[in-house]
Amino acid sequence: MSTLLKLLDVQPGDGEDTFIGSASGPDGKRSYGGQFVAQSLAAACCTVDADRLPTNMHLQFLRGGEAGNPVNYTVTRVFDGRTAAARRVDSFQDGRLLTTATVSFAVELPGPKHGRRSSMPADPDTLAPTGPAGPAPSMPLDELDIRIVDEGTGVDFVRRLWWRTTVELPDDPLVHTLIAAYVTDVYMIDPALQVHGHSMKARTHRSGTTDSSIWFHRPIRAGQWNLLETSSPAAARGRGVVTGSLIRADGVIAATLAQEGLIAERDARRV
Repeated sequence: MSTLLKLLDVQPGDGEDTFIGSASGPDGKRSYGGQFVAQSLAAACCTVDADRLPTNMHLQFLRGGEAGNPVNYTVTRVFDGRTAAARRVDSFQDGRLLTTATVSFAVELPGPKHGRRSSMPADPDTLAPTGPAGPAPSMPLDELDIRIVDEGTGVDFVRRLWWRTTVELPDDPLVHTLIAAYVTDVYMIDPALQVHGHSMKARTHRSGTTDSSIWFHRPIRAGQWNLLETSSPAAARGRGVVTGSLIRADGVIAATLAQEGLIAERDARRV
């Protein structure tokens, strides 16, 4: 099994509806936020019927985690209806609450559909591999092909992050959804700083995700090219918001995303 798949394969814990997520490593580093997003989603999915696919997820980051340690997840069955379900997922390390999330599920129902780009901004095969927008020691970058193209400045700044996996994956659609949730968190709050000519890589500001939301629309294939296109509509009070679309290579919008993150000056009062 690849490193990436091991990170997303949560195991049953000691209690009912409890699960253990693998450490991402290395020791002494802060855990990658996308690990909590993907593992929380994986834990929630273990408690619903297979025909109920995730429709949305909202996760709050309360404390930073240790990348070298496993993570414990507790799932609460909030609701189970005829066509929908809801779960709450809390993550812990050494008894400390790190994140809390809500996940909604539903069976597929007939209805109107829209959400497709008539054209894509580039051919990712012609772009140079860049990797993430900064250091990512907890991510298995040898299993991910990431190519970033930034466009515009100030409020017109747009980040276009193309990505795909480079390892063999099972056909299970849920695995591909988990990978998308994992990858799309990487430096996603960065555009809120880029609007002002700064970056998370430069470490000019205290930065990090505080809240992450994903709405899942269509299936995605992680082994094919996908585009995460993001921009920041607003920032104030040391917080910024970034909104984005996860778009398949065929132009279909597979998911909509939003994040709030800390982008405070380093001498600002710490809470």
